[in-house]
Amino acid sequence: MKWRRNLWLPFIVALVILIIIFNKRLFNTSQPGKTVTQKADSVSNEWHAPDTASLSSTADGSLILYGRELIQNTSKYLGKKGVIAPITNGMNCQNCHIDAGAKPYGNSFSAVAANYPQFRNRSGIVESIEFRINDCLQRSLNGKTIDSLSKEMRAMVTYLKWLGKDVPQKTKPKGSGTPELAYLHRAADSSKGILVYVNKCERCHGKKGEGIIKADSTGYIYPPLWGENSYNTAAGLYRLTRFAGYVRYNMPFDKASNLSLSLTDEEAWDVAAFVNSQPRPVKFFTQDWPDFKKKAIDYPYGPFADTFPAAQHKYGPFEPIDKARQSMGKK
Repeated sequence: MKWRRNLWLPFIVALVILIIIFNKRLFNTSQPGKTVTQKADSVSNEWHAPDTASLSSTADGSLILYGRELIQNTSKYLGKKGVIAPITNGMNCQNCHIDAGAKPYGNSFSAVAANYPQFRNRSGIVESIEFRINDCLQRSLNGKTIDSLSKEMRAMVTYLKWLGKDVPQKTKPKGSGTPELAYLHRAADSSKGILVYVNKCERCHGKKGEGIIKADSTGYIYPPLWGENSYNTAAGLYRLTRFAGYVRYNMPFDKASNLSLSLTDEEAWDVAAFVNSQPRPVKFFTQDWPDFKKKAIDYPYGPFADTFPAAQHKYGPFEPIDKARQSMGKK
């Protein structure tokens, strides 16, 4: 009998091991979010923002946190009733740069520190981080610049450098900035976009695109998408390729995620066309695009280096313009 018990022992051990393996697999598949996230981290090598909890109570740590606070609650400090200066339209930087620029695909700041200073075709000069911040204050927040040596500027620059401290120089991690979508084979259609807006955007941004303001009036929970308090015609989001990609990966804000997107590409293009067809502050910078041959394909104001009309530069189709530019570049 003792011999028979020993004979069955290996089979019993093997059975226990199989049960453990099966249960482990079952446990993992019962947490799809965790499993997918772990796979995404290892395969795609997506950037993740450093944890603010890691900041010590040093002077640099305090300055970084103040910079983050300024980006999260810009209106409180620089809005129409700002405690520092009343110089912007009341929006927060975070209204366009989700989670203070820490969210991948959400117009993130991950690549800023690694790539600035850098030359940009829009200005025709090598821009510093300070220049870029002031540019956003003038365009997206339809406001004025702040002193590049001020505590507020130093705080925002320090925060951006801390946020991208682990990104190698002259690289852009996956999910940085604003993703761009493949071109439609037609023009983006604002008449279709209004249906998308009513069904998926209006509940947060209002029937007239006015947004939802905080109870204490220190900024917007959901920003205005048009009207006097929205971004002006010189802002990056006024370009359809930028806005469509941003919408596709982040809206509706209460439903969208990188792994399960709520809008189709066509819906994103069309609702972007609708929003950018609405009235907003008009602002031009005479120094923009000094070499108009390098002007962004979706910037809707001439002169242009091609014969396509302004409406096509605004709404598309962009593919014919892109092909024409490529042909000109080969000559």
